[in-house]
Parts: sequence; C-alpha cells; structure tokens
Amino acid sequence: MSVKRQITWVLNDPPQETTPIPGLPRLLSNLLRQRGHTTPAAAGAFLDPRLGDLSDPFQLPGMNAAVGRLLAAIDAGEKIVLYGDYDVDGVTSITLLHTVLRAYGIEPHPFLPHRVDEGYGLSAEGLDRCLEECAPTLLVAVDCGTTSVTEITALAERGIDVIVCDHHEPGTDGLPPCVALVNPQLGDDFHYLCTVGIVFKLAHALLKQRPNPLFKLRDYLDLVAVGTVADIVPLIGENRALVRRGLHELAHTRNHGLAALRDVTRISPPFGASDIGFRIGPRLNAAGRLDTAREALDLLMADSPAMANRLAEGLDRKNAERQRVELRIREAAEAQFASEYGSAPDPPAGIVLGSDEWHVGVVGIVASRISKRHHRPTFVIAFDENGLGKGSGRSVEGVSLVDAIHDCRDLLVKGGGHAMAAGITIEQAAFAEFRTRFATCVAAAAPPGALVPKLQLDATVRLDELDLPLLAAYENLEPFGQGNPQPLLMARGVQLAEEPKIMKEKHYRFRLQQGRARQDAVYFNGVEHPLPHAPWDIAFTLSRNEFRGRISLQLLIQGIRAAEK
Repeated sequence: MSVKRQITWVLNDPPQETTPIPGLPRLLSNLLRQRGHTTPAAAGAFLDPRLGDLSDPFQLPGMNAAVGRLLAAIDAGEKIVLYGDYDVDGVTSITLLHTVLRAYGIEPHPFLPHRVDEGYGLSAEGLDRCLEECAPTLLVAVDCGTTSVTEITALAERGIDVIVCDHHEPGTDGLPPCVALVNPQLGDDFHYLCTVGIVFKLAHALLKQRPNPLFKLRDYLDLVAVGTVADIVPLIGENRALVRRGLHELAHTRNHGLAALRDVTRISPPFGASDIGFRIGPRLNAAGRLDTAREALDLLMADSPAMANRLAEGLDRKNAERQRVELRIREAAEAQFASEYGSAPDPPAGIVLGSDEWHVGVVGIVASRISKRHHRPTFVIAFDENGLGKGSGRSVEGVSLVDAIHDCRDLLVKGGGHAMAAGITIEQAAFAEFRTRFATCVAAAAPPGALVPKLQLDATVRLDELDLPLLAAYENLEPFGQGNPQPLLMARGVQLAEEPKIMKEKHYRFRLQQGRARQDAVYFNGVEHPLPHAPWDIAFTLSRNEFRGRISLQLLIQGIRAAEK
C-alpha cells in the first residue's frame, strides 16, 4: 500500500478589514476580490455576464477566411463534411454547425472516426473512410486538425479544401495548409474557448455577414454550455456568459436529445455546471469511450422525442458499462502503482502506468483519478496486440503536459493536447524509458510546492453567517468549473450537535454546531477517512438542498481536521 500523504490546508482569506464591495455580503465581496474583481463595475460584470457584451467574432484568427469559404460553398451547393472528435466537445460542435448550415439551406454530412479502429482526429484510416463514404469538396474539421499537417496536405493535393475549427495547441511541424484555421491559440485572446465555443463564434460571424432572421443562435446555447463544461475549459471571459445562458436554455431546450438526457438522468432546473459535468457529459462520452460516438451524435441530432428517448436510454446503459470497466481498470492501475511505487516514501514526480489489458476508451478518466489521488501528473496507457500504446494524461496546476511531451518527443509516435490534459501514442518498447524520463521532466519543471497536495481554502466563515439570502448571492458566482472553482470555505471549532448518521455504508450526514448556530452537512465517502476528536475545523462548499418543496442550505464537507487554535 502507498503511504497516505498529509494534506496541507492553505488559507487565502483576505484580512477582515478589507473594505467590502458595496451591496454585497462580506463573504461574496472577499471571494470576488480573490478572483480579481475588485471594483463594483468589475464585480457586476462577473456576477451578471451578458450576451450583449460578447466581442466581434471576426477577432478570432482565420475567421474571415472561414466565413468566406463557407458562404461560397453554400452558394455553390457544395458537398460539405463536418469531421469531428468523438468527445462531447466534438459532437456538440458538429451538431451546432450542422444546425447553422441547414438554416442556410445546405445539408452537410457529419462524420466521426472510430476511437479504436481509426484513432483521434484526421487519421489516415478515418479520412480514407470519410472520402469513400462522403466524397466532399470541403471538409470542416472540428476539435481536431491543428497538428494534422501531413493529412491536410494530402487532402489539398486531392483538391479538397479544409477549414479547421480547433482549440488545441499547434505542433512543432508548423501549421497545416488549410484554407482557414480558426484557432484562438494562434492569437492573443480567447484561449479559454473550446471548439463548440469557436463554432458558436463562427455561427455568429456567418449571421453577421449574411443575416438569417429565421434563425436565433441563442436558442442553441445549451449545446455550447454542454460542450464547454464537459471539455473542462476555463469558465472565464465569454465562457461565463455562454454557459450561464446555455444552462438557462437547457430548461426548455429545442434539442430532443438533451431533453431525453434530462429525463434519463432525472435532473431538473435550475441547472448548474455539475449537472453537465456529472450527469449529461459522461453519458454523451460513454459511447465513444467503449465503441463509436455515433450514438451520441445521433442523439443530439435526433428529429423526434421517441428516437431521442431510445438513444438516451442506450447511452445510460453504456455509461453504466463504462463505469464498470473504469472501476476494474482503476483498481488494476492502483495495484500497479502500489507495486511500482508503494514502498517508496514518496512517489516520483510523474506517474506512468500501462497495460495491454486496459481499454483505451477509459484511460483518460483513470488518469484523472490517479492524478487527483496522488497529486502527480499522470499518464495511463493502453497497449494493443501489436504493442502500440495510446495514453491519456492529466496534470496538476503548474506543470504542463505539452512541455513534457515535447521533452520526450523522441520516445513517442505522436502526442499533443493541453497543459492539463494530453494524449500520446507510444511503442511498448519505449514505455520504461518514457516512465523514467517523464518523471525527470516533471521534477525539473514543477514549481516549488506544486506536487504537495493542498486544500486551497478561500475564506473562513462562521456558521451563523450561512443562510438562504447568502446562498442566493453566492450562487451568482456560478457557473463553477475550471478557472472559476467553487469556493472552498472553512469554519473553525465546530462541534457535533448529534451523532453522525451513515448513509449507504459510505457517506456521513452531520448536524454541526458552532455557538448557537447549527447547519446540516454531508461528507460523501467520508467513512473512508477516520474522524478526529471534536471540535473540528471543517473545509466545505455550499449547496442548495431541496426536499419535498423545502429549500435549505447544506454544507458539502471536503475535509476535516482536529481544530487548531
């Protein structure tokens, strides 16, 4: 077994004498200041993001060329293929762009590669099938293509134009010879957008260039919200307005597939980002992880509630299967970790695990679990029968996987992605050396303290401060996610008002007391952690609890320690 590592509590609470922003509770004012919104105007813009404040879409690199080529294809009635990735960002991007182009009277052909047989992005195998089935004159690559220099060169030689809408970082081989590359990574702004956000911008630009009074783009922001939250991009800048409005649209969506997913997951408004992250997103991803994402795309493009309900129920079953596969592989990965590193007082700076018995479709989820548990950048790799491995990596703040991939480039067949999440292809013969070099690269690049597990506490509060009016103000900080994490609060010297209750043999329900104030709290999976003697310091987030028509404030415990003076 690996040694349990002590978690450091780090308090970022500003001094109590900080002047509050007028009209806001002390807690909300302090939280906004921590996020850089220090004036009433800045705080107001953050708390109430508006679609009317969105920037001109033509500010994105490559947008003029993309709009011009698409309008020419529309006017000529060309055969357009929308070639996308098989994750949620990919299928929502294809669905949105397909909807927009149909509003201009053209029927594009959506295409998804098969994860196992054809791999990610514009692979040779995927393109061969695409050209055979669709014979396009214009191919729009969404959520892929920025690093596909060889593949797009081959398409250009065959007279096929390519537009790339993508948010991945360029590779070291230069840019592909496409007619337009709409990628914010090539400019100075909008780096937080994922592909469905870029497609929204492309649609906005098309509508500005050629207005279509019968098409209202804001009606489809639920697709943008789903793709943006599921892709775990920062919920900052314009993403806040897109996701906030998209969550509102989800309540009365026009999309039969999203409506069916709402039903099968039993979620109800008001919706939060967590409903997408933990309910809708995993089901849309389930099909592509284990087989082909076509069912997810068919669901989002379903033209009847009956078809959508059937597909949603199928994805719900596949998600349950995905969870079983993930659990089996996660347990095997943890066993491998314990075998390789368990006797060491501290694991290496970077973790690499791999097997020829693991399913390639869930290695990203497993890498995320391992990385969070051990607070280390982690790659998990699945090898096929030919010894070719496909791996997925997750990192910790301050350590870029893209930089690590670059430093290990000679050991890899290919690799790329983002600082916090990336993918690689590697031969099994290079696995051992990659494991060693990756750990060395991370150790050299990690800033001081980056590999120490921490609870980053945003503020201290008293239980008597926590009431429904505060909760209502606090919820204006949403949507929470990457770049705008849910605030982690701390209360000191808390007592138990009554004995804890155990739910489903693994969760605690508490009634807590501090002075005369009492609050309900839930500690999910808390039974795994020994409870110290009270009084406690508790780390928690705030939650709205609705039961039989009654709304109450509830604490979601994230950590407990013996109270410190």
